[in-house]
Amino acid sequence: MSRDDAFVERSDTAVYETDEPVRYRVEDGVAILTLHRPQFNNAQNSQMTYALDAAFRRAVDDDGVRVIVLGGTGKHFSAGHDIGTPGRDVNRSFERQHLWWDHSNKPGGEFLYVREQEVYLNMCRRWREIPKPTIAMVQGACVAGGLMLAWVCDLIVASEDAFFQDPVVRMGIPGVEYFAHAFEMHPRIAKEFLLLGERMPAMRAYELGMVNRVVPREALEQQTLDIARRIAAQPRMGLALSKQAVNHIEDLQGKRTGMEAAFAWHHFAHVHNELVSGDKLGGYDGKAMAQANKAQAGRGEAT
Repeated sequence: MSRDDAFVERSDTAVYETDEPVRYRVEDGVAILTLHRPQFNNAQNSQMTYALDAAFRRAVDDDGVRVIVLGGTGKHFSAGHDIGTPGRDVNRSFERQHLWWDHSNKPGGEFLYVREQEVYLNMCRRWREIPKPTIAMVQGACVAGGLMLAWVCDLIVASEDAFFQDPVVRMGIPGVEYFAHAFEMHPRIAKEFLLLGERMPAMRAYELGMVNRVVPREALEQQTLDIARRIAAQPRMGLALSKQAVNHIEDLQGKRTGMEAAFAWHHFAHVHNELVSGDKLGGYDGKAMAQANKAQAGRGEAT
């Protein structure tokens, strides 16, 4: 048996704090999907990712749903990927939605490369192509993996206290897996966003065209649902074709092929980190990243 075929045993120690990491309800033709791990700032583990995929599928299959809104419970929309809660389930197998094989017993770089094809890159591209309009409703932090969830949506409505950030360069990693940075903002701003890793306030994101509306925190849900209802009054096929047309133009401009290259560089970084430091994330877990963010903010970064 070759080294590559050898079984790699990893302990699955994930303990979930909820059986409902994504909540689902429908009002006036609008499906409202809510990330629900508020005690961990809606950090995304695979349990949440697969629950979100199932919720999107439920909304697509329901002919009574015309528009989909994605929000998060609590102070923050999403603090990103789960890299340190008791529910971190990177070693667990799930019933996969794509045709990559199971990652959990694979060696070396194959472990994360295969997993992240499934739960990050391919899931996000699947959600971007949902034929029904989607709106991200963002409050507080939209950090790293949280960006991916907002960016796959057609519109983003943010509260005045919202901020956007991709600080993973400090891990030695070139941005999150769904690498849409240079399409969400001017390439020079995208470089600043990545290289400094600072928080971008909601109004700055609005000025750059990444956010459609900025509203008071207390009015976020009401104004987002108002926009959703107005869109829901439009013909279903017209909405689907309009969305498909704009997405196609982005892909002609290189969005999909660029993302493939960035994903490969992302995983070279994981393997490089492991070779140099023994840790795929460059020694950072959720607590260390939070501390680094606070220290950066304390040095006078815009918040």
